[in-house]
Amino acid sequence: MTKRELPKHVYRQRNGLYFQRRGWSSQKFEHEFGTPEFWKEYADILASKDTPRVVTSRTFHALIKSYHKSPRYRNLKPRTGLDYDKHLNFFLSIMGDRNPAKLQRKDVIRLRDANADKAYFANYSLRVLRVLMEHCVDLGWTDTNPARGVSELKTEKTEREPWPQELLDAYRAACPIGTRERLVMELCVGTGQRIGDVLEMRWSDIQDGAVFVRQSKTKKELWVPILSDLQTALDAASRHSVFILTNERGTNRWSYRGASAALRNVRERIGALDYDIHSWRYNAACELVEAGCSDDLVAAVTGQSPAMVLHYTKKVRQRIRAQQAQQKRTERSNRR
Repeated sequence: MTKRELPKHVYRQRNGLYFQRRGWSSQKFEHEFGTPEFWKEYADILASKDTPRVVTSRTFHALIKSYHKSPRYRNLKPRTGLDYDKHLNFFLSIMGDRNPAKLQRKDVIRLRDANADKAYFANYSLRVLRVLMEHCVDLGWTDTNPARGVSELKTEKTEREPWPQELLDAYRAACPIGTRERLVMELCVGTGQRIGDVLEMRWSDIQDGAVFVRQSKTKKELWVPILSDLQTALDAASRHSVFILTNERGTNRWSYRGASAALRNVRERIGALDYDIHSWRYNAACELVEAGCSDDLVAAVTGQSPAMVLHYTKKVRQRIRAQQAQQKRTERSNRR
């Protein structure tokens, strides 16, 4: 009897016939091949609910699990990791049990276009999928990355701007001294730092009338003097934790998610949804330029590169220069 004569997944060993299939437990047949009893055994094995079915290890679930353990993921900034996880969980919900090696370019485009009404989500998902499928290539599961080269949806880019003074005043009126919402705003505006670095600030970071900052993104170390508005907010803050901004129980630092949700509620109340947490960093840079600071002085506070200082302050610079230009025109006219 040759293997060709045996049914699928049945193999002859020295001591008899066995059912052997990847992902299933091996089982020995009690009856000889070809007998009615053998065929009943074979049918019962295939139909058995207790026999584990084949589950390929090469699924998106397995790929994402592997990616989470990789340096590619572990080297992400904590905030970026949280953002990635939202989209990785989305992939799990729609194709967790599918084989990523079978993903084609047309599938990637279809996935992108299915979320065209949420362009930011669609484009970010595409970026995360591109990274995930690159990891799939690294594992040797596939030879090509079908997400590579797929263009993002075109959107009208709205540039972030600093909060107008009237909205800053409204925010301060809605969040009195002593609240976390007020303290986080004064820290962001007063130090010009990213929200992630502000949430990591500890009381021990306050040294000689300034806040010592080690930026998580750039690794720059800054010593930023404390302004009077910020000092007032710090003086009113409780000190139940090593962190300046704490959770509701005061036992650990305030999470980004918690801070973002709390601040969104305030922004809704005062009509400031067009201005987010990161816009406060713009306020700091613009206030420094309006005070007459050079780019290197601005960077001494914010830790930004010269290019980013220009980017954050280009509108306020244009206003200042336009005022200077028009003033020169007025002076020239007066001399006639």
